[in-house]
Amino acid sequence: MLAKRPNVAAKVSAIPCYAADKTYPFRSVQPYIRRAFDAFGPKRTFWGTDWSRLPCSYRQGVTMFTEEMPWLKGSELEGVMGRGVCDWLGWKI
Repeated sequence: MLAKRPNVAAKVSAIPCYAADKTYPFRSVQPYIRRAFDAFGPKRTFWGTDWSRLPCSYRQGVTMFTEEMPWLKGSELEGVMGRGVCDWLGWKI
């Protein structure tokens, strides 16, 4: 599995595009996000939108992660929403 490789990360981007339920908060894809998160962790799972083709507003693309996934909180949420990719790239926050 790719998650076993420390030099591989997962970008969870444009996820609403793949939802069976075509309305916010796109609960049908949330178990898949959780599986990716469980495999790669908050330091190697990176949020993204691909806003150009998102079937919802940019805000909903953000709040789907920040408000609609109760299991994603605190430092783990921070990691997915930006800190993890900054650390991955060696960027100072």
